[in-house]
Parts: sequence; structure tokens; C-alpha cells
Amino acid sequence: QVQLVESGGGLVQAGGSLRLSCAASGSIFSISAMGWYRQAPGKQRELVAGITSGGRTNYAVSVKGRFTISRDNAKNTVYLQMNSLKPEDTAVYYCSADHIIGRYWGQGTQVTVSS
Repeated sequence: QVQLVESGGGLVQAGGSLRLSCAASGSIFSISAMGWYRQAPGKQRELVAGITSGGRTNYAVSVKGRFTISRDNAKNTVYLQMNSLKPEDTAVYYCSADHIIGRYWGQGTQVTVSS
């Protein structure tokens, strides 16, 4: 079992920044990739950014150049630094962890960007 706890969401004006954190606990040694997804009202959940245990990253086209995912293996924490936020970034953001027995999800944290 893996537990993921997100923090750092909130309300920000367009152009502002937020940093999301996701702390993992439990059977963390079997986690490979971790990532951030988001889901806006009426839309499907989509990948925002991912990072492997080796530090390889990938991003959605819509956030590339504005968001940065990073991972602190010593703290078992993954971060999402979000800059130049836009109203269309408004969504619930979920942390994910790919484990050998499946994918785990955090509870989600709301990010709201006002125009």
C-alpha cells in the first residue's frame, strides 16, 4: 500500500505561481514513476507532468515551459512548481504513484486561477 498526501493548492491570480507537494508513505520502495494529473469540471483527468525514479520528466504540451516537476527521493516527495498560471489551469490536481501492483492516487488539491 502507498499513501499520497498532496498540499499546496489554492486561489491565485492569473500570472501567479503555486507549488504543489505530494508526500508518499508506505511501500515506497516499489514506486517507479510519479506524476501529477488534473481534472477540470466536465472534463477527463489528464496528465500534467510525470517523473521517473531516475529523474526523467515529461509534460503536457499545455504546461511545458511553465510547470516543473521534481522529486526528492530522500523525502519521498514530488513537487509541481507552477508558474505563469492561467485560468484554464483551474482544476483539481492529483498526485499519482506507479507501483508494481498498480497506480495509487492522492485525494486531490484544488487549484483555482482567477482572471
